[in-house]
Amino acid sequence: MDIVIGVLLIIVLYFGSHQMVKRRQRRREKFLDSYRFHPQIREKVAARHPHLQPSQLDEVMEGMRDYFRFCLQARKRMVSMPSQVVDDAWHEFILFTRSYQLFCLKAFGRFLHHTPAVVMKSPTQAQEGIQRAWRLACHHEKLSPKYPARLPRLFALDGQLKIVNGFTYSIDCKNKSSPNYGDGYCASHIGCSSGCGGDSGSSSADTGGFFSGSDSDSGGSSDSGGCGGGCGGGD
Repeated sequence: MDIVIGVLLIIVLYFGSHQMVKRRQRRREKFLDSYRFHPQIREKVAARHPHLQPSQLDEVMEGMRDYFRFCLQARKRMVSMPSQVVDDAWHEFILFTRSYQLFCLKAFGRFLHHTPAVVMKSPTQAQEGIQRAWRLACHHEKLSPKYPARLPRLFALDGQLKIVNGFTYSIDCKNKSSPNYGDGYCASHIGCSSGCGGDSGSSSADTGGFFSGSDSDSGGSSDSGGCGGGCGGGD
């Protein structure tokens, strides 16, 4: 009888802990969805990129929100940043040190650092951080990561906004009959480039969340093959 009670207690504790983690995740997602970025971040981005219109600046700020969502969903696994202009916004946000620190604690439960990492080797060879960003971005916008009808926002912004020294992606850059052949990085081949990325402390022991157990997305993709980042982050 004592063994049965012990087993039941373990089961109750396990499911209670699981529900607590889910509630915390939902709280953080809600915080991210409603967070209002300091207006001076937008002004700083506008000063760096004076050709951007107000509606385009809105897209940049929402692109940064997208990126932070993906960092939360990936837990402590690397998520590379595929947009230079969004990375510029992230840099400006970090300069508001107190606000950024509080934001990170509420959004991730830890500080999301931004440090150099490895750039991709070619337009079709990349690392798992950008693959993860691609899968999460496609999932967020209900796109097929293998056969997307369009680029997700975070991968489309630099090209759409004509960002100088930005990162341009193309779905058809390997199709010789396409006008986009040879243009930018091959997103549809999951061979992407990136500007920077964030990682709040990767650990092989971490499981749960979007990549629970198998570290794969909802479509069953693994982290093998594809994309890479220019910068990364860690605790």
